[in-house]
Amino acid sequence: MNVVPRETTPSQEGRFQLLVDAVTDYAIYMLDPTGVIVSWNAGAQRFKGYVESEILGEHFSRFYTEEDLATNLPQRALDTAAREGKFEAEGWRVRKDGTRFWAHVVIDPIRDRQGNLLGYAKITRDLTERKKTQQALKESEERFRLLVQGVTDYAIYMLDPQGHVTNWNAGAQRIKGYAESEIIGHHFSQFYTEEDLATNLPRRALDTAAREGKFEAEGWRLRKDGSRFWASVVIDPIRNDMGELIGFAKITRDITERRKTQEALEEAQAALFQAQKMEAVGQLTGGVAHDFNNLLTIIVNNLDLLTRNVREPRDVKLIESAQRAAERGAKLTQQLLAFSRRQPLQPDTHSPNTLIEGFESVLRRACGEMIRLQLSLSPRIRWVSVDAPQFESALLNLIVNARDAMPNGGSLKIMTGNVILNEKDSAAANLQPGQYVSITVQDTGTGMAPETVSRVFEPFFTTKELGKGTGLGLSQVYGFVTQSGGHIKIDSTPGQGTKVTMLLPAQETGDEAAEEDGETERPVRDSAGTVLIVEDEPAVLEVASDIFDSLGYDVVTATDANEAVEVLDGNPSIDVLFSDVIMPNGMNGVELSRKAREMRPNLKILLASGYPMSSLPSEGLGAGVSFISKPYRWTELAEKLRGLRTGA
Repeated sequence: MNVVPRETTPSQEGRFQLLVDAVTDYAIYMLDPTGVIVSWNAGAQRFKGYVESEILGEHFSRFYTEEDLATNLPQRALDTAAREGKFEAEGWRVRKDGTRFWAHVVIDPIRDRQGNLLGYAKITRDLTERKKTQQALKESEERFRLLVQGVTDYAIYMLDPQGHVTNWNAGAQRIKGYAESEIIGHHFSQFYTEEDLATNLPRRALDTAAREGKFEAEGWRLRKDGSRFWASVVIDPIRNDMGELIGFAKITRDITERRKTQEALEEAQAALFQAQKMEAVGQLTGGVAHDFNNLLTIIVNNLDLLTRNVREPRDVKLIESAQRAAERGAKLTQQLLAFSRRQPLQPDTHSPNTLIEGFESVLRRACGEMIRLQLSLSPRIRWVSVDAPQFESALLNLIVNARDAMPNGGSLKIMTGNVILNEKDSAAANLQPGQYVSITVQDTGTGMAPETVSRVFEPFFTTKELGKGTGLGLSQVYGFVTQSGGHIKIDSTPGQGTKVTMLLPAQETGDEAAEEDGETERPVRDSAGTVLIVEDEPAVLEVASDIFDSLGYDVVTATDANEAVEVLDGNPSIDVLFSDVIMPNGMNGVELSRKAREMRPNLKILLASGYPMSSLPSEGLGAGVSFISKPYRWTELAEKLRGLRTGA
């Protein structure tokens, strides 16, 4: 400060001196023009440790550190004050005991009325505590900065109140791809997708954070290269001591992998639920089909027996009509059994290409003139183990469904290929990892909505008009593929067509199944013998008895396995055992057959069931034991008996 001397009374000077001496928070003292100390107050003594008698007449440079003395700072400070009217600075000063303190220093020149330099007024304040606080704050901020910069799993950066990026950490660069120099000053909305920009999400996010104290969400964000990642985002408002908004802190984490894992889990759970549902429906369907087979067995055989004695043309016509209806019912039950994976299959190793090419003419006729059928068959396709007729039936069902989805014509393609399923893909399809063969039918039809796709394999579900579909075609395909150890999936989009892919286990080697002899001998009446018929359903037992009677057999009956064992034990004339497999009272037909062979090693045994032999409680049938599926015809029964007698 500039002090201009003026004439004062002794009392005024005394009061001023008392004021200066009373100040203890500031060191206030005078220097002569050369820097020698000429006055000293209580505050100076407290800060610097010198009493007045020790310091008066000493040069003020003794308070400076060796570093400042080396740069001649004391003299430069006086020169600056004399030249510019003030010198002000902060720095380290030295106390009498050699300790340092952080000082705020002001030096003012003192001149007389003529402007002559009389000396200097020097005011010093000890700011050591404030310096320590500031240093601690600085160190804390530096540690925080290093911490933030060291984080690479999170994008942590600041925004100004308008949303412009003001700083950028290493995690932000790694996740979003922008270097700090590329993004500082740009608006953070450039990380958002077009869909989010259209709804003004960036602005709404900042408004929500400012209003509610936080904004938190997940969504797609964009990297510098334009690729998307799934982000977890938190935005917090930053306010000053006055409560004024000065910006936002934004933390973003890339959780794309977690989202993929969650989606995969949800897909697996959905697939498991679908499999469980289809299994439950299959069990119910199989049970219904089994009971229906028993009814059909009675119907078709009674009709067959009637035809042998009816001569009137009108009666013959009525019976034939009933037979055709029964045959349709039998076909229906076979489709139901196919869905429930209980149809009797006769698998053999085949090349799928050979099966498709051999069936191509039928498939083309099924497509019609408006559909263009293309085959794209892999030249080195692996072989599969399938029931060839059932494979052809499944393929035909897919072709017919594809054709019906293209009422105005279109393109249909059958493709084959080799596939290797890893653990992840095989688990999703409920299969074992390994080699598979894919058979794909792809059309350009109307496509299906997701809710329709989820139900297409259910029995009797159809999108066709009433009377134009039973809803069992795809159910049969599902049952065939699943029973063959494979998997079937459908990819479809409304208006863009449908792709159905069957995955079947590949075989190491295989030979073409030998073509079966198409000639079948007509059944002939067997020579007389005695048959024991075991059946718990009275109506089925009755019709079976009539059939065996018409074939020349003496008939003995039993309603369960225990009764049958008693009959066998007491009737040595029985040479054929004909038994249903599923029976009440504990012992089933397979167990009965084993017991009977123990009792009568040469006994011929024929088992019947609406379920396939592969699904029955058996470890295999021994020699002299045969099997026939329900509903059976008397002609089929005669052939089976002929085979048992001849050992064929």
